[in-house]
Amino acid sequence: MRTPLEIETEFNETDLISDSKPFFLVGIGGAGMSAIALMLKRRGISVRGSDSTASDTTDSLERAGIPVEIGHKSSRIESGDQVILSDAIVLEDSPEVSDARRLSCQIFRRSQLLGWLLKDRKVICVTGTHGKTTTTSMIGAGLRSAGANPTIVVGASVPEFGGPVVEGDSEWAVVEACEAYDSFHDLAPNIVVLTNLELDHVDFHKNWENLKASVSRFVATIPAVGALVYCSDDKGASEIAREFEGKKIGYSLSHGEDLELSTPGDHNRLNAVGALAAIELAGYRIDDALPGIEAFQGAERRLQVIHDGEVTIIDDYAHHPTEIRASISALRERYPDRRLVVAFQPHLYSRTAGLIPEFASALDLADVVLLTDIYPAREAPMPGISSYRIAELLSEPCHYVPSRHFLVEEALRAIESNDVIVGMGAGNISEFAPQLANALNQPTILEIESGASLNIVVAYGGDSAEREVSLCSGLAVQKALESKGHVVKLIDFTDLLCGKAQSSAFRFKGGFSRLFGQDRVDLVFLAVHGTNAEDGAIQGLLELLHLPYTGSGVQASAIAMDKSLTKAILERNRIRVPKGQMIRSKIEEISIETPLIVKPNAQGSTVGLSFVEISDDLPKALERSLAYGDTLIEEWVRGMEISVPVLGERALLPVEIEPVQGQYDFANKYLPGATKEIIPARMTEEKLKEAQAIALKCHKALGCRGATRTDMMVREDCKGEIVVLEVNTLPGLTETSLLPNSANAMGISMPELCQWMVVDAMRCHAKKA
Repeated sequence: MRTPLEIETEFNETDLISDSKPFFLVGIGGAGMSAIALMLKRRGISVRGSDSTASDTTDSLERAGIPVEIGHKSSRIESGDQVILSDAIVLEDSPEVSDARRLSCQIFRRSQLLGWLLKDRKVICVTGTHGKTTTTSMIGAGLRSAGANPTIVVGASVPEFGGPVVEGDSEWAVVEACEAYDSFHDLAPNIVVLTNLELDHVDFHKNWENLKASVSRFVATIPAVGALVYCSDDKGASEIAREFEGKKIGYSLSHGEDLELSTPGDHNRLNAVGALAAIELAGYRIDDALPGIEAFQGAERRLQVIHDGEVTIIDDYAHHPTEIRASISALRERYPDRRLVVAFQPHLYSRTAGLIPEFASALDLADVVLLTDIYPAREAPMPGISSYRIAELLSEPCHYVPSRHFLVEEALRAIESNDVIVGMGAGNISEFAPQLANALNQPTILEIESGASLNIVVAYGGDSAEREVSLCSGLAVQKALESKGHVVKLIDFTDLLCGKAQSSAFRFKGGFSRLFGQDRVDLVFLAVHGTNAEDGAIQGLLELLHLPYTGSGVQASAIAMDKSLTKAILERNRIRVPKGQMIRSKIEEISIETPLIVKPNAQGSTVGLSFVEISDDLPKALERSLAYGDTLIEEWVRGMEISVPVLGERALLPVEIEPVQGQYDFANKYLPGATKEIIPARMTEEKLKEAQAIALKCHKALGCRGATRTDMMVREDCKGEIVVLEVNTLPGLTETSLLPNSANAMGISMPELCQWMVVDAMRCHAKKA
């Protein structure tokens, strides 16, 4: 924002601007600044600039031959540059401004440069609280239709103009003249069109009296041969006109009732009437201008249709209660029999603070409202000012979404067939409509089940003791998913978080950027194991990103990783588990007699595992396990070890595990050929079904989803009593892993297994959304 003191003291006089020196535009990617840059370029004047982020606008400027630096940094400015600032640039925070001061470069506002560029033209300035962009565009379209070739400068891109600016060769120019920060005082109008006037931009003007005084000073600069065109239906505009002593012409809606416009709504009929009055004052015939105005399709983000199908998606700039009412009225006119959903983002704390009841009253004209957080722009948060206060006052159904980033997901929940949904506001809500249209074009669950291709990231590696196992799982999953037609990339979260990968084999272009933005991946396939993988950590990150992922959610993952907590929950569900004891140091008294098993409470099933036959071996086993944290000591259940995978609501065949020698430890688990896996386990049909039922019961008791694997022992001395050891929420997917081998025995190949996990994850995410 600009303060009156800054405007008075920090900028050079407009008369000092020269076409013989180069221009550097700070904030060149904005609509107004990019228009100025193009005007300079087309006049053969040297221009370049910088902006905080790359965009379609900065790309188009570079295609036009205007160099653009991305990021605000020092050393951009050169001696002799004329530095032009957008009003969004904070002087003391700008490295370009710092350099300009150090090099004694002249600094100007964008509005000063615009006034200088138009100094040889007769200028029609359009100002007012609402309707400036559309009215300016209509005047331009009408003048062109009437045979003129005016210069047109608009605060938004206009499709039929090919952008925000048209460089004409006639004597006339039509310009959007904004009252914010008194920028219109840098223009010299011949005709002023005052569309309306309400208190706005209170961060600068503070109150009605100041705003009114500013506008009055502006219209007072109209020369004797010029005129003020004002909306006589509007109280504020009429108040300004009463005090203006020059020529003035009032217009009202009654003058435009018969207009047949391409842009709907009474507010646009008013805009058209004002545009025609200005065109007639400029010396052109209304009958010649009218076809251009009637055919005008509108500027970007002014009831702009982004997608028209089973659901119509519209993008709109309305950010004041009056504008919201006008836009909703226009949409009711265009779509009289359809349900209207409005996704609204308030703009500025200072604007919202004084208009909370008015916003609620205007939004209640919609059928359903999605209300998100306030776009702050240049402001700091104000205590007690929140869009939730608007939501509390609404009587129509309202979905409050605290962060705009999740509006699309909420919209997908809220919309129905034949709805019209409009993203409304002046901030980054502009991203909503294109993102929603993109989301509607994503494959449905049925299409995914039928083989639609997805962009998938396979997360593998990690920082647990099972890292190398996970690397093998990830590669196997990548191969399987690619065979199903998916586009697959591997990602090692640990390597990326630490800033570098071990080798090119563990890197891919884009890194974490593949998880953000409109072009992010469709799914993260979790092929990670152990801590910070199976314990809910990575799942929590993906929940924050609202990305679908395979396997169980945060809570179930955390519970299953805590073996002691898992046992307690399973016991509560009348599932047999070994007797056990948790210890945190090797000096604690052990109440369980040997033989026993010692294992970390929160690691993979065989990490840090020891089988203790005699008490003399216990200290070493404890030392080994306690190195991984809290330790669980359990009775050693003798018998047949089995593992039963579960896919959703279906238990697969139990796998009997028989090490070639020794016990089922880490080496025997993962070394090919070290363990015999007998599928199905050598048990009676009745016992096989009992084991499957127990696995399903464990899966549900812990709240798991996707694929799990429950490890069990069948006691050799208790008539085959089945005891559950633990539940794994991200089972291994290597060539020696139990889940894929059990699935294969049932005719489910590795590619089919991975495809099932993908579909299940997408289905679970769709249910949440």
